[in-house]
Amino acid sequence: MTEAPPTAATGKPLSGIRILAIEQMQALPFATQLLARLGADVVKIESVSGGDQARGSLPAITDPQGRSVGATFLRNNLSKRSVCIDLKSPTGRDLVLRLAKGFDVVAENGRPGSIGRLGLGYDDIAAVNPRCVYASVSGFGNTVDTPYREWPAFAPVVEAMSGLYEMKRLDGQPPQPAPAGALGDIGGALFATIGILAALRHRDITGVGQYVDIAMLDSVVAMTDIITNFWSMGASARTVGHLILRGFQAKDGWFILQVGREHQFERLAHLIGHAEWLQDPRLASRKGWIDHMDDVLAPAVEGWAASMTKLEACDVLAGAGIAAGPCLSDDEVARDPHLAARQMLISIERPDQPDRPVLVPASPVRMSGLLSEPDTPVPWLGQHTDEVLAVELGLAPDELAALHAQQVIA
Repeated sequence: MTEAPPTAATGKPLSGIRILAIEQMQALPFATQLLARLGADVVKIESVSGGDQARGSLPAITDPQGRSVGATFLRNNLSKRSVCIDLKSPTGRDLVLRLAKGFDVVAENGRPGSIGRLGLGYDDIAAVNPRCVYASVSGFGNTVDTPYREWPAFAPVVEAMSGLYEMKRLDGQPPQPAPAGALGDIGGALFATIGILAALRHRDITGVGQYVDIAMLDSVVAMTDIITNFWSMGASARTVGHLILRGFQAKDGWFILQVGREHQFERLAHLIGHAEWLQDPRLASRKGWIDHMDDVLAPAVEGWAASMTKLEACDVLAGAGIAAGPCLSDDEVARDPHLAARQMLISIERPDQPDRPVLVPASPVRMSGLLSEPDTPVPWLGQHTDEVLAVELGLAPDELAALHAQQVIA
């Protein structure tokens, strides 16, 4: 695994913080991985019958035991330890409650109420550890009875319900799901991270933990804020505020250009050789820019860019103070010089194909005082079960063997 750039740091800000995560897929695992990268010790609780559902995603690699480990799991579980416990077993529940006494945070992202029915809800954890911060991430939240509270949700579900898909849908065409990978998951995870950190700060002041409840739909609505905001002002987010914001073709592909203010429009007109636009009454307003995009502006911009690559066009535009960026393919992103300089893509060695490592994003959080260390590899299923239970709960080898025999742990 590639190392992050060296710094003069002396530690990590979350060193000493311990997180017990009963988690699946991405909405919570992304958050706990980010916290692990900032120094937290994250112990991941997985089922004894296959573990995190993300292990079953595709594409996948094969672990040393020949089991499948999916891409979703690989992206979201670096620097964690894996413990397999049967939460439906009273003995398994008791093990988790005993573990919770030694952790600062317990987090889960099951369907609302499901973890409570197992006897591991907020009240259950607070009863054994009042200082513990308890965090839940779900599609529609746990603390308010909404019409959708019981619905299962993956990222595209809440993305659709936020208005994003309808805003971007072309007339006469069906919506295009997942335009940004898993915006609903990552958004929920980022707000969960903020909530957990704030609750820990509050705990340090008051000595008491609290419940952090994150709804993925709330998170996406917060990020697609223009949809409801523009509607309330009598406009539509489909117009994107009468911006010039669209793709234009260069000789080798597409680039995105954004012009939203009059001084930027003036720069664009001079740059591409159409100063007459500044005297054209049709283009005197931002609405006019949109009305005459297809017949005036787009042909001129694409004519100007026709002899340049998309990267060259964007470089010239940037030099004139105009925001633009090339539309990169997956291969181009993987080889992008900015990402290489920032070491934003790290390699995970795979047991089944050592010569073909898996690329996953590094942490985008860079801090001058953050100790720079490489992530530890994702854990194989149940890799740390015996170690964690022996160290945390003092279980002897014969006790662990008995629990294995009863299939309470794996």
